[in-house]
Order: sequence, then C-alpha cells, then structure tokens
Amino acid sequence: MRRLFSTFASGAPGAGLLLLRFAGASIFILNAADTAWYTAGSPALLLNVISLVLGVLLLAGVWTPVVATLAAVAALAKGWSDPVRSYWLLGAICAALALLGPGAWSVDARVFGWKRIDIDTDEP
Repeated sequence: MRRLFSTFASGAPGAGLLLLRFAGASIFILNAADTAWYTAGSPALLLNVISLVLGVLLLAGVWTPVVATLAAVAALAKGWSDPVRSYWLLGAICAALALLGPGAWSVDARVFGWKRIDIDTDEP
C-alpha cells in the first residue's frame, strides 16, 4: 500500500490536504444524512449508504487513494443523475485527493508512513 503514496505532507500542505478531505467528506456525509432513508430497496438507498461510508473513510483518511477514486466516481454518477447540484466540484476534490494522498494527519500516515527504528548500541 505504501507505493500508492509518494509522501505524507505535513505543515501547511498537510493542513490543506486535511481541509480537502474534510470538505469532500462533509459533502458526502451531509448529502447522505439529508436524503430520505425510507426508500428501502431502491438504488438511491444503496447510493446513500455508499456515500456515507465513503465520507467517513475520507474524513479519517483510510485507504485514501482508493476511497477518493471511488468517491470521485460516485460523485460523477450523482452529478450525472442530478445535474442541478454541484457534484462535479466534489468529483474534482476527490480526484485531487486520489492524486495527492491523505497528508500527515490521517490513518494512512500512521499505518503506512515512514517508521523510525532505534537500534540500541549499548553493549553490557
């Protein structure tokens, strides 16, 4: 999984990636919470569940390149079905996240980031 990430940016670029993740995830989560959940069995319910799961994973920064790619595809599918709302912008945000990575403040950075190994050189 580490080969999907070039680096985990920290500082101002990392804060920018965190802001992008928050913006994309909040749109997915709020959209899933806003729509009707009582339409059981319809494709709209499945799309709402997928939107909610993608939003939570994006917010946490878990498997960001894969999740952001799926989120971009889902946003484009939603934009195709409902051209009135601005899902195209959400697709662009998710595509940028898929290309740039999650940043230093993410689960991916903790799991797949660089590790430091300290070797004890003191001999008794």
